Order: sequence, then C-alpha cells, then structure tokens
Amino acid sequence: MEDENGEVGEEYLFKIVLIGDSAVGKSNLLSRFARNEFDSNSKATIGVEFQTQMVEIDGKEVKAQIWDTAGQERFRAVTSAYYRGAVGALVVYDITRRGTFENIKRWIEELDTQNDSTIARMLVGNKCDLENIREVSIEEGKSFAEAEGLFFMETSALDSTNVQTAFEIVIREIYNNISRKVLNSDSYKAELTVNRVSLVNGAGSKKNPLSFSCCS
Repeated sequence: MEDENGEVGEEYLFKIVLIGDSAVGKSNLLSRFARNEFDSNSKATIGVEFQTQMVEIDGKEVKAQIWDTAGQERFRAVTSAYYRGAVGALVVYDITRRGTFENIKRWIEELDTQNDSTIARMLVGNKCDLENIREVSIEEGKSFAEAEGLFFMETSALDSTNVQTAFEIVIREIYNNISRKVLNSDSYKAELTVNRVSLVNGAGSKKNPLSFSCCS
C-alpha cells in the first residue's frame, strides 16, 4: 500500500478469535464479514478454520487473521490452544438460546487462561433478526458486557446487521492499543523494518465499553 508520498505503509497482522457455543452463528458471521456470504445450510465447524481480511486504518494496511473455532465440548481441548497469541476476540451467543448466553462467562475465562485479559474483546449477541423468539434481552447483554469490560453489539449474519461494524470496532481497538503502547518504541520500529508483517499483543484499557444494539 502506498501513501500520498508514494511510500508503502506498514502492514500489520492481528490474530482474532471467534468463540462461543456451537450453532450460535460464528462461521456465518465470519463469512458475512469476509465474503459477504451467508450459508443457511452451514455445518458445525470441526476444530478450527481461519480467513484473512484486509482493513485500512489511518492509512495503514491491517490484515485481520480471524480464527473460527468449534463450539462443541469435544473440541475444547484442541481449540483453546488456538486462543494463544490472539489480540482480539468476539465472544458470541445466540439471543434465542439463553443457555448460550449463560455459557459466555466460561468462554471468557477460558480465553483469559491463554491470553492477557486486556486483549480487545467484544460480546456479540447474534441472530437479532429473530426478535420474535428472543430469550436474552438487549439490556442483559449490555449489563454483562459492562460488568466484564467488554464492547457489546447485537448482530445478524443473515441480514448483515452490525456485522461489519462489530469486526471493525475490534480491529480498530487492537490498532489503538498498539498505537498507544508500542508503535513509538524504537525496538518496534526496528522490528517493522525487518518484518513487514508483525503479530503483536495489544494491551489496552477495558474501561468505557462501547455497546450497540440490533436497532442502533
């Protein structure tokens, strides 16, 4: 990527994980964000899969490597290892299945055992197009997110509501974390000179979480 002076901007690689119970819509959230596609017949993810999406922030080329992890219990020991090195996470539940919301605490604890708890994290209530069979209110989602210091947003992979915004907020927060903590250090600049793509751990504030509902 070239800037107005004809110089190539730095390229950054951010590892982001999608976690949550099986069938909450993680795979369709990723395919909607990366390819603007939705598969009504999508099958449960086995193990892990990932896709890469390019985003431009402040003239810099950011490569988001997004890992979609299996939600079934039998894969937990395998998939949790892929949380390591993540600088962002979207923790997803299904607003029509209260059990998936009640399990969020456990998913967050598992994430924190593998990473610094200050990574950029967003609570995502998916399937907000199914308002008529909702089991988890917007207020419950917001309250939980505020208590845990998470961003919050309700989404619909089916009709695209807030999907792009949710991912972009997490990516922007990672970038801001790194900008505040690392980008001005001489050692990091030297690292960029050698490696155009760098995976670095963000460590930003969890205060003042930003929340969006399906109807925002």
